[in-house]
Amino acid sequence: MSQKWVYLFDEVDEAQAYKNGDWNAVRALLGGKGANLGDMTRIGVPVPPGFTCSTEACNAYLAAGERFPEGMWEQELAALGAVEEKTGKKFGDPTNPLLVSCRSGAMFSMPGMMDTVLNIGLNPDTVQGMIELTGDARFVYDSYRRLVQMFGSVVMNVDDAPFEEVLEKYRQNRGVSSDADLTAEDWKAIGEEFEVLFKESTGLNFPIDPYHQLKLATEAVFKSWNGKRAFDYRNAAGIAHDLGTGVNIQTMVFGNMGEGSGTGVAMTRNATTGEDHIEGDYLLNAQGEDVVAGIRVTERVSKMAEDMPAAWEQFVDIAEKLEKHYREMQDVEFTIERNKLWMLQTRDGKRTAQAAVRIAVDQTDEGLISKEEAVMRVTPEQVDFFLHPQFDTAAKKAAAEQGRLLATGLNVSPGAAVGVVAFDADLAEAWAKEGKKVIMVRPETKPDDVHGMLAAEGILTTRGGRTSHAALVARQFGTPAVVGVAALNIDMAGRQMSVKDAVIQEGDWISIDGTIGDVYLGQVETVVPDISDPWLMKLLSWADEYRRLDVWANADYPEDAERAREYGARGIGLTRTEHMFFEQERLPYVQQMILTDSDEVRKESIDALLPYQRGDFAGLFRAMDGLPVIIRLIDPPLHEFLPARDDLVDEIAEAKIALATGAGDAAALEATIAEKDAILSQVEAIHEMNPMLGTRGVRLGIMMPDLTKMQVRAIFEAACEVAKEGVDVHPEVMIPLTSHVNELKVQQAALKAEAIEVMKEQGIEVKYKFGTMIEIPRAALTADEIAEYAEFFSFGTNDLTQTTYGISRDDAEKGFLIDYIQKGILPENPFESIDAVGLTKLMGIAVELGRQTRPDLEVGICGEHGGDPKSIAICHKLNLDYVSCSPFRVPIARLAAAQAALNDK
Repeated sequence: MSQKWVYLFDEVDEAQAYKNGDWNAVRALLGGKGANLGDMTRIGVPVPPGFTCSTEACNAYLAAGERFPEGMWEQELAALGAVEEKTGKKFGDPTNPLLVSCRSGAMFSMPGMMDTVLNIGLNPDTVQGMIELTGDARFVYDSYRRLVQMFGSVVMNVDDAPFEEVLEKYRQNRGVSSDADLTAEDWKAIGEEFEVLFKESTGLNFPIDPYHQLKLATEAVFKSWNGKRAFDYRNAAGIAHDLGTGVNIQTMVFGNMGEGSGTGVAMTRNATTGEDHIEGDYLLNAQGEDVVAGIRVTERVSKMAEDMPAAWEQFVDIAEKLEKHYREMQDVEFTIERNKLWMLQTRDGKRTAQAAVRIAVDQTDEGLISKEEAVMRVTPEQVDFFLHPQFDTAAKKAAAEQGRLLATGLNVSPGAAVGVVAFDADLAEAWAKEGKKVIMVRPETKPDDVHGMLAAEGILTTRGGRTSHAALVARQFGTPAVVGVAALNIDMAGRQMSVKDAVIQEGDWISIDGTIGDVYLGQVETVVPDISDPWLMKLLSWADEYRRLDVWANADYPEDAERAREYGARGIGLTRTEHMFFEQERLPYVQQMILTDSDEVRKESIDALLPYQRGDFAGLFRAMDGLPVIIRLIDPPLHEFLPARDDLVDEIAEAKIALATGAGDAAALEATIAEKDAILSQVEAIHEMNPMLGTRGVRLGIMMPDLTKMQVRAIFEAACEVAKEGVDVHPEVMIPLTSHVNELKVQQAALKAEAIEVMKEQGIEVKYKFGTMIEIPRAALTADEIAEYAEFFSFGTNDLTQTTYGISRDDAEKGFLIDYIQKGILPENPFESIDAVGLTKLMGIAVELGRQTRPDLEVGICGEHGGDPKSIAICHKLNLDYVSCSPFRVPIARLAAAQAALNDK
């Protein structure tokens, strides 16, 4: 038997994947749209008859140099015959013509990224037959011009703008603003002009053979899988490029047949907030593209209850049925043809981060899904959105009082965005690559704009509704967006827009609030968000029930620690003491400590730093009462605390020139030269060819023991002080950059002695640990020896990645690394996600060896990887105890750790 390429909607159960009970495989075979059309047909939802050409057919077509695989076209014709039997109509028959649509449908939803052609089968003969059948010449001529326009732009790559110019000309001649007000004569004339445009652009007459129309449309949809906009979208959404798209051929039903007809797109719940009510856009006497293209001002879908109450009641029942069937919020398309409701599509709805969290929690509380499913449905990226900046309330109020509130539109994708105006996608992308923050402003967005939308900080349109292309893409990628701002007038030729008395040029700053829908002139200040959303808190509490990995935070100051604890951190995994040294009142002591040749002066400088460090640590211990706090001793090389050598050379040269030319006080200049020369001499004395592999970390502690002793004294004086206050304190001292066990043996012995001495002086004991960072391959390979002394390991994965790969991160990310990733030499940036092969193997060796020596060894990770979901999954598999990350990544890490545990289960 030849391969089955084509499936009628009522043949879904014939697919082997369906028989195997694997619905994901059915979606992979037929695409999400085709699978769901078949499924809706199966459960009795009113779906116009049709069939799907499989994704396998698409891949075979593309692999064969854009030729249909053997037998596919014959199967498509046979399926068309079956549809003719079901509808009682015949394709190409002038007396009772069957018209069909041709739509894409990949496994994963890609709204607007591939092609659609409607009204296939219309030609001069069938147009006359349709007029006689319907008695509505206006509807038929409108349908025919749509076919010519869509066929031209989609199948033959004709620029859409000339078609739109013809439409605008007829609207102006009639003095109307809506296509719905044009007459049958208008549409007939427009269709004829469209045919002329088609021939001028392609050199061909518009094809009148319905079968030729269908064949070319099918090919166009297959080809659109490899179109730029689809390719860019898949890259951004992480969708594989080898899945292919299905082609869905479906009987046309018409929402533009006058009274009792309409069309719409809706979500079974609010896609912006997650509230449990149907939300969407709807138009009377229109076809589907009128709703999503943003060309006409839509009504809220709930108005259908007034216009067509019986159809609305049926629609509400079907929406509820579909949501319960798929156990997920649905995005549906529908058409009402002369009071008969038809469902054209259902798919899991795109939604904002806030809506995703609320819907998952609400559906769990409703008993529709389990807590585990709720935790798995929300992505770490969606949790991250709750931590994005929002506009400061006072700043918004001030902007409004200053007259900078320009307009308000539909709040379709929340969040604050500030950027310069770019009026087209190419410019938005180019400016973003230059590092500019951009707001892309368009009358309405189209699929070809997706690359600019992905690059922009925010999206603003003058047309479109809650289910418009701009709204769908913005929600998909968490980009703040405001649409349908009718008060804005865009002059594309002049590269400017105006509202009220304000004129905004391309490149001017604006601010948009996708949460409210407001648009401001200029830059509005943003603030750190409040994540006390009750649905998010509930979801994260469920995540905590399932995760095995603990989540700690990297924090250098008490306010960071307090925020981390508020966000759910159960400890501090990294306090970088050197950050404290850069503060203005401390840096002079640090520099004096480095520059002096006198041991006595060095000791005085170190002693002067002690009270500062003690105060820092006491604040951290109070903030983390009852939880562990890991404090890393000084790590970077000393040159980082001194002026740069090149800067000193320049400053000395400038002072000498000034002295030679008499430009300035001679005595002051001589003193400056002498001071800078002394500093330069010391900078050159401690200069290292590769300081990141030089005297730093444990090596610096051994070479300058008074410095790390001071730090340990400060830690334990602070711990004893707050313990006397009743604080439950758990200090853990981390020695960085160990490569040989003897380094740790020597340094730890001296520091432990200091800690014991402090506790004796204070007359109180506190529980403590000493441990080390594993950031050198040799340390990982000799972890059994190191664990004889270290009570905990913390992987410093940034340095461990550098030393394992033998590359400098700063140099690599500005140089070859990006090329490596683009060329596929490396699958991804190893500084963004832990290398799943080499580094993971090295970490696994360290964990295994370390726990052979010390079974209760505490092991964690404290680099930036600690907040990366992919890396967290690796840490779970390696059986680490915790991950530590930025306070703002803590909620993300909590969810990612739970998902790692559930996936493992």
